[in-house]
Amino acid sequence: MQALSGNKSLMGKVSSRLSELGLALPAPPTPLGAYVESSDSGNLLFLSGTLPVVNGKLAIAGRLGANLSVKEGQEAARIASLNALAVAKEHLGDIDGLKKLVKLTVLIATTEQFTDHAAVADGASDLFVQIFGRETGHVRLVYGVQSLPVGAPVIVDTIFEIER
Repeated sequence: MQALSGNKSLMGKVSSRLSELGLALPAPPTPLGAYVESSDSGNLLFLSGTLPVVNGKLAIAGRLGANLSVKEGQEAARIASLNALAVAKEHLGDIDGLKKLVKLTVLIATTEQFTDHAAVADGASDLFVQIFGRETGHVRLVYGVQSLPVGAPVIVDTIFEIER
């Protein structure tokens, strides 16, 4: 029951947490193909994978284990997560309609030898914990891939619980 009471105390506070952290959401990204950025069903909001894009361009490009460090990968995951929040805000009209992050999937462009996937994904997880609190928790899947669209090093895929 403690997690439920934690969720109730969070309601209406996502925008406050962003302000406290000194974070401003970017303009939401636009689709790279024939799909939409967001779709809801019941009390869940599903977002298309988001990239580390700033002002319409990749902020960080490359492959982990080749030309990018774990720290650069974490920053890319953080930027992609902020883009996910921007998409959620656009869909809902108000960021405070988000109750919690339910599931996070992080795809990482890596070399075969790279093994620090979890550390890179923490760039996204840590941001969501700062915003939603540790008590709400989220499940996570992280894996390495050969390549990602437009040379991106990460894609962040999110499912949020929303207030109806």
